[in-house]
Amino acid sequence: MERLIIIGSGPAGLTAAIYAARARLDPLVLEGSLSNERGETPGGQLMTTTDVENVPGFPEGVQGPDFMELLRKQATRFGARAVQEDASRVDLGRHPFVVEASDGEKREALALIVATGARAKKADPEGHERFWQRGVSACAICDGALPIFRDKPLAIVGGGDSAMDEAGFLSRTASRVFVIHRRDELRASRILQERVLANRKIEVVWSHVVEALEGGEMLERVALRSTRDGSRRKLEVAGLFWAIGHVPNTAFLAGQVRMDESGYIVLEDGHGQRTSVPGVFAAGDVADRRYRQVVTAAGAGCAAALDAERWLAEVEHSRA
Repeated sequence: MERLIIIGSGPAGLTAAIYAARARLDPLVLEGSLSNERGETPGGQLMTTTDVENVPGFPEGVQGPDFMELLRKQATRFGARAVQEDASRVDLGRHPFVVEASDGEKREALALIVATGARAKKADPEGHERFWQRGVSACAICDGALPIFRDKPLAIVGGGDSAMDEAGFLSRTASRVFVIHRRDELRASRILQERVLANRKIEVVWSHVVEALEGGEMLERVALRSTRDGSRRKLEVAGLFWAIGHVPNTAFLAGQVRMDESGYIVLEDGHGQRTSVPGVFAAGDVADRRYRQVVTAAGAGCAAALDAERWLAEVEHSRA
């Protein structure tokens, strides 16, 4: 029997593990496996990120994988146990909860923290894998201000609120920003559209899709195809940012905890990181469709661990 199982090993999961371990909850962390079917990476999205400049305490920046290794070492130093397995199925209809891992082992837990994150949607044009993190990113706010992108032309793909927000962010440091959208009208809220269309540094490329990425060691241009007449053109850019949405990694929880229409876990108002199931807490991008930053995920992981500690104390006291 485990007192606490943490599912996920990104900034939220490992921060929760640090706090839970220091509180003597002896947490077990299911980190995920390298061969999982959900597209998740043990360590979260930072494992595929190079320079990270917006984490407090690293004035020169830090490599994503290096930062995650530091978090993991800190968690295990205080006694958190970590196994590279996925949570393939959970049963929240009984208590203790049952978590079945990808190795087939079933574990019981008094409390759970779900921190499985969300993965960015990406198209797959020719050259995408070659230029991933070599000019191509899925987070303009995370990467857009890096030196390799400053004062250079950049492109962002999308037509929703996130794309408009990120286009505005990029315009502060880029020489020019191209918003590439497959339709002839944006899906974003009217006020965000107006801001983008009024920004002299931003140009909307209507009714086009990205067909290929080109360059040498780094991205240098994108090849576009018109969705109207099939004509083609190229844009010289130093960076391309996908802003076409995220998919929360919550399929294994379907029907057992309250989620919104996109699959994000819904937190109980006024109850911190608590979900609709008492004893189950959520932290990080799995419940955050707005910020999706390292520090906000870590903060939520801290809060989830504190909430879980207090909940366990109440349950164990009532049983004493």
